Amino acid sequence: MTEAAVSEAPTSTPEGGDSAPARSLASDAWRTMRSNPLFWVSSVLIVIFTLMAVFPSLFTSTNPTEAILRDARVRPNADAWFGRDIQGYDIYARCIYGARASILVGLLTTVFTTLVGGIVGVFAGYVGGWTDTILSRLGDVFFAIPLLLGAVIVLVTLPATDNYFYIVLKVVLALVVLGWPSMARLMRSSVIQVKPNDYVQAARALGASPWRVVRSHIVPNALAPMIVVATINLGAYISAEATLSYLGIGLQPPTVSWGVDISAAVVGMRTTPHMLFFPSLFLSLTVLAFIMLGDVVRDALDPKNR
Repeated sequence: MTEAAVSEAPTSTPEGGDSAPARSLASDAWRTMRSNPLFWVSSVLIVIFTLMAVFPSLFTSTNPTEAILRDARVRPNADAWFGRDIQGYDIYARCIYGARASILVGLLTTVFTTLVGGIVGVFAGYVGGWTDTILSRLGDVFFAIPLLLGAVIVLVTLPATDNYFYIVLKVVLALVVLGWPSMARLMRSSVIQVKPNDYVQAARALGASPWRVVRSHIVPNALAPMIVVATINLGAYISAEATLSYLGIGLQPPTVSWGVDISAAVVGMRTTPHMLFFPSLFLSLTVLAFIMLGDVVRDALDPKNR
């Protein structure tokens, strides 16, 4: 065979050889998630509720705080699809606008608990020693406080106001103060599991700084459990906000939220069940969507499933 023929001959590599493109954890997880029907169901629900929270005018033009007392407790009809509550508010409009406060509380609480718990967990797990002991015991102190008792203390201590964002941030602060220890525990255990691995030891041997080791090698490989738990916790925090609002220590009127409406609907639960049914339905579907998405992400990131 001539040299030209050799140069023109196609080169082939057996499947799975060295030249095969490497697949990352993210690409494998995405491939697994998109083949799961629950991922698409939960994603569609989350997109709908997110649009309701960001652009409520897309779904209704009715003012959720416009009270028509003569139509109080009216059952579902053509003018008010979900009926009206005891104050004469349109329940459909309040369900649409209530998504904003509930999802905002869940999202902000998830972000802050993940950040605070993640930083504390990484620091405790990587440094170890007395630093780990102090941070772990501090987390145990907050972890031992019951949710309702701790929320009452935090929310009652802060001054009352009618400012919308301040009311939301009060509830977020109460949930973050009580929620970060569980995330810190999870991140600490993940860091301790990742720290002895060969690639971490190799980075240290090559002279990488502790910050580079943590940022480039430990955190990316210890983050998967945090992502899964944070996704599930988002739905749990939305439910916790509704519980606090139902008990009268969370979001307060004039803030529109599903928890506030559920609390107000209890007085007419027997005679006008529609006042309780529709806010509860929206709340349940939102929590279910985030929990389903968390289960899908967990299955996709679990190496035992591949």
